[in-house]
Formats: sequence, C-alpha cells, structure tokens
Amino acid sequence: MKFLNGGWLVKDGYSVKYAANVYEAKIEPKKLTLYCPFGSPIYNAGMTLDGGILTIEVTSPRPNIITTRLMNFKTDRSRCPGFRLNESDPDVRIEQTDEAWTFTSGRTTLRVAKGDTIDFQYLFDGKEIARSGWRAKALITDPEGSLHVSEQLDLGVGEKIYGLGERFTNFVKNGQSVEIWNRDGGTGTEQAYKNVPFYMSNRNYGLFVQSPGDVEFEIGSEKVSRVQFSLEDQEMTYSVIGGESMKDILNSYTDLTGKAPLVPEWSYGLWLSTSFTTDYDADTVMKFVDGMAERDIPLSVFHFDCRWMKELEWCNFEWDGDKFPDPEGLLAKLHERGIKVCVWINPYIGQKSPLFDEGVKGGYFIKRADGQVWQWDRWQAGMAIVDFTNPEAVEWYQGKLRHLMDQGVDCFKTDFGERIPTEGVVYHDGSDPMLMHNYYTQLYNKAVYDVIAEVRGADQAILFARSATVGGQRFPVHWGGDNSSNYPSMAESLRAGLSFGMSGFGYWSHDIAGFEDKPTPDLYKRWTQFGLLSSHSRYHGSGEYKVPWLYGEEAVEVAREFTKLKRRLVPYLVRMSHETHETGVPMMRAMVLEFQDDPTCEDIDTQYMLGDDVLVAPIFNEEGTARFYVPDAGGAHAGEAWKDLLSGQEYEPGRWYTQTYDYHTLPVLARPGSDPLGE
Repeated sequence: MKFLNGGWLVKDGYSVKYAANVYEAKIEPKKLTLYCPFGSPIYNAGMTLDGGILTIEVTSPRPNIITTRLMNFKTDRSRCPGFRLNESDPDVRIEQTDEAWTFTSGRTTLRVAKGDTIDFQYLFDGKEIARSGWRAKALITDPEGSLHVSEQLDLGVGEKIYGLGERFTNFVKNGQSVEIWNRDGGTGTEQAYKNVPFYMSNRNYGLFVQSPGDVEFEIGSEKVSRVQFSLEDQEMTYSVIGGESMKDILNSYTDLTGKAPLVPEWSYGLWLSTSFTTDYDADTVMKFVDGMAERDIPLSVFHFDCRWMKELEWCNFEWDGDKFPDPEGLLAKLHERGIKVCVWINPYIGQKSPLFDEGVKGGYFIKRADGQVWQWDRWQAGMAIVDFTNPEAVEWYQGKLRHLMDQGVDCFKTDFGERIPTEGVVYHDGSDPMLMHNYYTQLYNKAVYDVIAEVRGADQAILFARSATVGGQRFPVHWGGDNSSNYPSMAESLRAGLSFGMSGFGYWSHDIAGFEDKPTPDLYKRWTQFGLLSSHSRYHGSGEYKVPWLYGEEAVEVAREFTKLKRRLVPYLVRMSHETHETGVPMMRAMVLEFQDDPTCEDIDTQYMLGDDVLVAPIFNEEGTARFYVPDAGGAHAGEAWKDLLSGQEYEPGRWYTQTYDYHTLPVLARPGSDPLGE
C-alpha cells in the first residue's frame, strides 16, 4: 500500500503515526516486549496522555528466526485462521546494555537501540543483514477509516529481493508493488494464483509475514531505499530469518512452515491431458494412449479434465455415462498399461449437480449472513463452495474422492481455489472471511492430499494443484495455471516457477505448449524440451488437443526423445527430491540460488538448474537461438568446463554463449564432476 506523496508529504485522506523510540522494555524468559510512543519520544508525564503506543513483542519460534509482533490494540484472534508452524524451543539470549537491548536466537541477533530514535538492526554472525530505522514502523489510517500496520526494512545498494510466490512479473522484485491476494488471473499480469508473504534478499535474510491476509509489499516502489510491507489489521507479525546463504534461509523457512514430501517416482514421467473444453470419450482416450504407444512415447499419467463429468454439473464426481459407460473398465485398461490416472476436480458444486441438494441439507457449503447458501453464477450456474472449516463437509467431500479411487483413480488435479468471496460470508467455524480468502486453498488441498495418502499410501500421494499459500509445499505438485501459446508466455511461466521455488515450494510444472490458443509446431517442440526438463511434465490445453502427432512428425520425434531423456534422469531426479525434502531447496532452482556468489547470476531468469548438476537453457524464439551463461562450478571443480548432455560439447565457465540449436537439442549442461545420467 502506498500512502506517501513524495518524500515529505502524506497522500490526501491518509494519516500516519510513526513509532518514535523505545520508551520502556520488559524482559521475560525468551521474550522481549518494547513499548514505543508515536510521534515523538516521551520526555515528561504529560506526554504519556492521548498519544498511544505501539507494543512490540520479540520472540523466536526456531533457531535463527526472530519474530516481531507489532500491536496497536489487542484483539480477539480466535476466529483468525493461521498458518500451521513447526515451532521448537530454541535457546534465546536477551541482554541489555546502556546502548541497546539484544535478542539472539542461534546465530541471528536483533539489536534494538536505546535513545530518541527507533533502530532495529538484524545481524547474522555479527554482520548486518537487515535494518529497520527512522519512520519505519507505523500505523496508517486510510481514507475509508481502516487501520493498517506497516513496517519497512532498508534496501541496500546492490540488494535484490526474490520470491513472494509464483509471480509472472520480473524475477527480481525490486521496484514492484506486490499484493498477497490469490486471484485467477492467468499468467500475463501481476495477479497470481499462489501468493506467499515470504521473500529472500541476497543480503542473506528472509522475511515472512505470518498472516494469510491481504499483505501488501512495496519493494523500493514507494521509498526506493526500503522494502515496505503492511496489513489492514490492529497487528502484524513478521519473522526475519538469518542464514549463511539463501539455501540456508530456505531450509530454516521450510523447517518452520513445512517441508515438501517425497513424491512417487511415476510422477516424474509424462502426463497427458484430454485438455479443457475438447470433446472426448472412452474411445478418444484409448486412441491417445494407443497413439503414444505406437509412436514409442512413454506415458506415465493420463489426465481426464473437466468433461469426464457432465456439463453444468461440475462437480458431481460422477462419470458422464454417455461418454464413459464403463469407467472402471477403462481405468483398468490404463492400469494394465502401467499408466496412472488423474481426474480434474474443484471445490465448487453447481446447482444442477445432484450433490448440490445433498450439500445444502448437510450444511456443507459456505453461507451468507442470513443463513442461506452463498451462490453465484460465475464458473458454474448457481454454484456453491464447499466449507472446509466444517469437519463433516471435509469427510463428505473426501467420501466422493474415495469412491473415485475405488474405481481406479490415482490422484486429482485440484483446480481453482482462488475465487473465494469475502463479503457477507459466514464459515462453519466462524473464521474471518478476509483471512480465509488466501487460506482456503490450504484447507482444500490438504483435504484432497490427506485422502489420497489414506487410500493409496503416503508414498503415493500427489496432487496437481493450481492455488497455494504458505505451507502449501506440503501438498505437491503445483502447476503454473493458464498460460498462452507463445514465447513470452513460456518465458513468464519460467519466471514464475523460479519465484515459486524461492518461496519454499519444491516441485513445479506448467502446461506444455501453452493452455490458451493453438501452438505453432515450432513452439510445441521448444516447449516440449522445456517441459520435459522441469520437475513435472504435462501436456494440457484449453480448446486444442496436445498430442504430438497433431503438430508434425518432428514434434513426435522431439516428444519421444525428451520423454526418454527424462526417464533416464529419473534416478537423478529422485536423488534431488530427497534434497528438496530435507532442505527445502527446490528441484528447479534459479541460478542465483545455486551460485549466489556469482553476481552475473543475480538477474538471470531465462535458464535454471534442474537439481544440483544440470543447467537448462530453454529456447524462446523461432530462430532456435539460445543465449546462456555458464558459471564456475567452484570447489574441487573450479575452472573446469561443463559438458552438454546431448551434444557432448564443452563450455568454459564464466562466459556467456550464443548458439543456434535444432529441435532435438538445447543447452543441457552437466556440472563438472557430475554424472546425472549415471553413465
């Protein structure tokens, strides 16, 4: 939220109260409480009247994480949903000198200065990593009279900010305004399906705002030398996470919010979808499966999108009998061929669905303030939304999924979860609707993931999810949403995936060849290369089938070659998934995450590392030209050349390269000293 009018003035209609200094402090076991007057320091008893104070509580949920709670008025939080955090009992040291109070957890310290100016300095191993100083902590009243709590951290020279969820804008977030509010906005705008109030700085700190609400970030976009974050509420809690590196910070952050689990080995293979609005039936499905087999393109998962159910009845969780007279038999045929089955679902129940009346009778839907079921006509006519705060509704919904798994379904694509209303809405458990907007996806994906783990076993549980928030990494896999069939959209998809990985999520996929429109054969082949060198790989579209033979014989060859290349990489990918599970470092990672000490890597968003040892540079143009950078591997292999897995060509480190590639090649380089193909 922007509230200033230049460097000195405040926008019309806004009022701002800044915390001046620390007037008094209270030290308790593992807790430091600070009382900060607004406006100016208190010099006499008369100045304690009519001014108000900002109460600041400093605690630590885990080593190297320092949590600060800024409070105006203490309010009842019992109806506020919150992220599930894995708190431990770290050793904390609180000290006081004539100059400052210090609060230390692990190797991270907060130093709060005494005196007439407020000054919070964060250090790791004694080195400053972040700072909040003069006119940083504030209460802001907007023109509607709503109160916002705001904080600012200094943005240093050369400092760069990454993360904040799956964002399709510039990979480096400096200069951007970012609103943490899940929306179904496609991949071509500043809106995002997966908003995460967590960022990392190349100064080796992470910042996590512990609210599922509408947190707003101004990253050098109002005060150009500061990162500002604010929340409409009486209080805001945030954590500063110190570490040796951004990888170290991700490890600590995911220790707190949850690690990504291991996913089944079969999920790394190729997923083929029927696409969204295309006509298909049992014969179409088998023609696609047979076509892939005849062309020697290994298939791991077949995905049935929306129209496995009857139109206007999404979701009824019943196979359309006209198209699928024997669903159990069809799924058995797919299983006989070694193919897993995924079906599309969402948390919405159209009024025409046989389940609508059942859900109304059971009280399973979100309601309006007058007790009636909340409905609207966007997406499905008269649709209702399942209320996952109601345990009986969760069991009811899971029961429908259990029946599908009894029929042979292996996993679910959990679509939507972003269009969650906030006005005039009542939840079963009384949750605040504004805070439920982003948090809803967590309950939705958890309900589906849990029932798969129950029926199929935890080692076989996997989703294909679109929406997410903090902690959603515990319910993988996520895909990038509705992209378009062009090269700019392919590039924005990669940027989003890299930002997503910088936000604590270990696995990521995208619609190969684009969701909207029909791709050219050229784009289809180039996106196939990229898609099959991602952690998870799925052909999917809107109104167009995405089977390779529709795009020419060479597209078939490319699909075959890169599907088989990925199969050869599966042992390596499984090994990397253990690293993701244990450390929180994503499978697909930005160059800066792997090579943080190389300044050239700080801005690169057109190539990435697939695990520790494979550098991938997708091609984003019809000319087949790739421009890519080869870093120095460092360590025992410093100065050594990288080797292309496809051509065998070697590349000296520390240089940019520009080369042209045919459709059977692209830069896929192995780190010196590594053997990702196990040869």
